[in-house]
Amino acid sequence: MKETNRIFGIYMLMILLILLANVSYSQIVVTHFNAEWNKPNKVKFIGDLTDCEIVYVDIAASPKLQAKHEIIVVPTVVIFKDGEEVKRFQADISFAMKATREDMQTEIDELLMEDF
Repeated sequence: MKETNRIFGIYMLMILLILLANVSYSQIVVTHFNAEWNKPNKVKFIGDLTDCEIVYVDIAASPKLQAKHEIIVVPTVVIFKDGEEVKRFQADISFAMKATREDMQTEIDELLMEDF
């Protein structure tokens, strides 16, 4: 009987972990669009963002992605949730990003909280 309870407990724990992983992990992807020629203006803090996947796209090497996502200025950072664009941060006319790490992280955190 003890062995049966132990196996049942392990089974329930595994199910709980699977459910928590599915619920708490919305697919949030932060995509940093830039170009090799604009490397000095890259968003340096992008790798410090948490609870998301980070993707880098060089628009010169990936013009189809540039067109698909209508990137007109670099750098541009786009936050996607479950494949849909939810927020876009664009550089100003001097190619400098004015949004801060805190601005972007706040957006990510709010998207995560929507699932609860």
